Amino acid sequence: MLSWLAGKLIAYNMRRLREGDPSPTVRMYADDVRFTFPGTSSFAPGAGNKREVTQWLQRFASIGLQIYPDEVVLKGFPWHQTICVRGHIHLDDPDEGRIYDNRYVIWGRMAWGKMRAYEVYDDTHKTEALDAYLERRGERAGV
Repeated sequence: MLSWLAGKLIAYNMRRLREGDPSPTVRMYADDVRFTFPGTSSFAPGAGNKREVTQWLQRFASIGLQIYPDEVVLKGFPWHQTICVRGHIHLDDPDEGRIYDNRYVIWGRMAWGKMRAYEVYDDTHKTEALDAYLERRGERAGV
């Protein structure tokens, strides 16, 4: 039941993110949330607090990335929970078609309904290729 409820919340938050509004996701973060995004792309290394994650998500939304959760697992007691989200993400260009298509896993730790720390795992080579596309289109690198 806990994973089902978390799945509904994450699906809603990601739908809002796809629509360009990161605020529902940001409300879930503790002020000192730590976020790690491995690799060497402009999306790495992540962020060290709520303000930085908000900026990261605003850039994410402005690019138009389309993120979907396929499965959500939440376990633990309210003061120490583990959350895992497995899903897919893509970006389509009106002229070039699908230019980015990736899968991801988010592994996080929550306490009392607030995200305290999380990491995102994806195919970093595909994310670096997304950077090259964004650069060709004049998108600034980084947050």
